[in-house]
Amino acid sequence: MAEKIKPELLGFLQAGDLPLRILVVESLYYLPALRQMMPQAEILAVAAESDAMDGYEGLDVKFSCVDYLNERLPFAAESLDYIISDLTLEQAGNPQDIAAGFSTFLKQTGSFLTSFRNIRHWSVLEELMDGHYYHVVARLYAKSEFERLLYASYYKNVTVRPQRREADSDIVDKLVAAGFENIHADIDTEFWLVKADRSMPEMALLKSMYTKEQRKQLSDYLHRIEYGVDLEGQCRLFWAFYEETGLFADYTANFVKQAVFHPERFYRNLIRYSGRELDEIVAMLESARENVTSVQEMRWIEELEQELQAQPGR
Repeated sequence: MAEKIKPELLGFLQAGDLPLRILVVESLYYLPALRQMMPQAEILAVAAESDAMDGYEGLDVKFSCVDYLNERLPFAAESLDYIISDLTLEQAGNPQDIAAGFSTFLKQTGSFLTSFRNIRHWSVLEELMDGHYYHVVARLYAKSEFERLLYASYYKNVTVRPQRREADSDIVDKLVAAGFENIHADIDTEFWLVKADRSMPEMALLKSMYTKEQRKQLSDYLHRIEYGVDLEGQCRLFWAFYEETGLFADYTANFVKQAVFHPERFYRNLIRYSGRELDEIVAMLESARENVTSVQEMRWIEELEQELQAQPGR
């Protein structure tokens, strides 16, 4: 029998001195390596057993005795950068409740790192062929099923990596011969390692650069200008906010692309009540041009650029 392995989630992280806030749920064996990787992080841990931290003293970890399957975690909403927990959803009666609940504790830029046992691994299939199934109190998943579960639990981006344990017999050949597909060595994959993000990568970058309150204020200005609400006043307030917070063209253009429903209308309305800021709008449009996703979008950007270049004094 091939040597047993354990999931390894820390490969999703980069070591550094950032003051991140990281929660480890049950999988406390990650704590020593995690503290070494993240010396400035605030590390929190929860487990159902009160003595779970025995042997992990001296790591500067704040521990709470909590059964995550039956109790709400004692943390504020959107207060964590990462939640790390192996095989978290295998024991859950309603896994979507747990996954969605965890997402509420993550910052908009945060991620849930977890793993799940592959129901299509050769060891599980071999047990079934022998008339045994040793996972009656656990819920096993295939990759596509687990991805759907996370997307249904309000995560916007899911990355999955295989962790393989190959057989030291001909069981995989027998399974393939019997009709089991083995695309990308799926039957050799014992665990899938998962990083589930609260936001798409582009939005996560935008959200990391300014505070939640500043992003909310920016979004309000953009939508009021987009729909022509107190247009002259909102344009004036927008440019004052732009200067006060140190906004810049690339960031604003990307924010407009992600947050505004009618970007051409937004830019046209903004142009109407902008004077010395027109050069900044040109820079925004140049940035928008680099990220176009349709011929129609490119067309209106080019039209606006030509109109701006034709304006007197430019």
